[in-house]
Amino acid sequence: MNRLAILLALTLCAAPAPAGEPLQIPYEMFRLKNGLTVIVHEDHSVPIATVNTWYHVGSSRERPGRTGLAHLFEHLMFEGSKHVPEGAFDRWLEAVGGSNNGSTTEDRTNYYEDVPSNALELPLFLESDRMGFLLDTMSPEHVDGQRDIVKNERRQSFENRPYGMAPLYIQEALYPPDHPYHWPVIGSMEDLTAASQEDVVDFFRRWYTPANASVVVAGDVSARDVRALAEKWFGDVPPGEAAPPRGTLPVRLAAEKRLVYQDKVQLPRLFLVWPTPAFLSPSDAALDALAGILAGGKNARLYKRLVYELQVAQDVTAYQESHELASSFNILVTARAGHGLEEMRKLVEEEIERLKSEPPSARELERFQNGLEAGYLRRLETVGGKADQLNSYFFSTGNPDFFGEDLARYRALSPVDVQAAARQFLGAGRVALSAVPGGRTDLALAKSEGVR
Repeated sequence: MNRLAILLALTLCAAPAPAGEPLQIPYEMFRLKNGLTVIVHEDHSVPIATVNTWYHVGSSRERPGRTGLAHLFEHLMFEGSKHVPEGAFDRWLEAVGGSNNGSTTEDRTNYYEDVPSNALELPLFLESDRMGFLLDTMSPEHVDGQRDIVKNERRQSFENRPYGMAPLYIQEALYPPDHPYHWPVIGSMEDLTAASQEDVVDFFRRWYTPANASVVVAGDVSARDVRALAEKWFGDVPPGEAAPPRGTLPVRLAAEKRLVYQDKVQLPRLFLVWPTPAFLSPSDAALDALAGILAGGKNARLYKRLVYELQVAQDVTAYQESHELASSFNILVTARAGHGLEEMRKLVEEEIERLKSEPPSARELERFQNGLEAGYLRRLETVGGKADQLNSYFFSTGNPDFFGEDLARYRALSPVDVQAAARQFLGAGRVALSAVPGGRTDLALAKSEGVR
């Protein structure tokens, strides 16, 4: 048995796959009569358990004029329900040594609770109560209170954060107004203000249903006990409807869009963003590799040249941001004092052209693959990490155990695949945004259009 196989066996509590076979994570899956999907992964290495709930709704299911509701519900779900007084959700979990949180993206909303395994019934009760009985106690006062908190979060995370508005301006420029990714997850101030109690109630009734949710229970549990508890607590929740399938909604830009905005920053930052295919599309993995080869560490091409050799940049980042409907490839460069963004653009494009004319070395690709696999395994060291990945794969593919297939698409990459991705997607059609200090538009790309 090789060292990787031993690591996989210890980390994942699953028998190591023979050479050539995909990695597998054992699970049981069943569906309640109301449509709720429950997935169970047993890991008896430590006496802990996690309950991980995905509602298959994110900001992309909203409509123009009523944005921000998906994220608003991430907050409202902690405000109490029919049998859980306000403030008790956190207090009761903390009393048994548990913790919890939630998150919202364009595509889904997630909630999780980590508890000692002998307290498993508590988070299942809490999740079922807010799924079935949140509206019983969701008053206009609750909505207004959380609305104000979300507005303040927008101020802190975007409006008053250095370079914070850049992602919002890029999103608006990259996706047309009728695309579900055109607006940010946080929503707009105007829409948050305009949302009525009726809007909020309708959103919950439409999307927060058992048929539109999946619950993963992982850890020191038994599938038989989980089934009994799921029937006990979730069985009486009305079914509702599942989210209708959508397929992908790719985006193309015929030419470059140059934008500039002045911010309270000291150094100019260049954002280069290209539209790319959706998550798990054939080129998705190659674009991840391309980002890693360009800026994934101190030995990566852009980082090594701009930050270390030429010392013209403070930092460089590149990543493929993959989503259900469409994705984007991002390069961010913060220039050092005394350097402008036109210089950064030229240097970045030189490195991109090098990759287009000649594929990366096998060593560069191998370094990316090793780093990705190590990060992948680190995410699976905890039952919480495995639970969230099981839910993610179920949401994206319908198969919770997509672990082996996911790793295989990266292991199968060749240098030519990375070169082909650069040639196909890193062309002229992109958004190029210059974030510059106030009054220093001379540091921006030439012929940029102001957005602020």
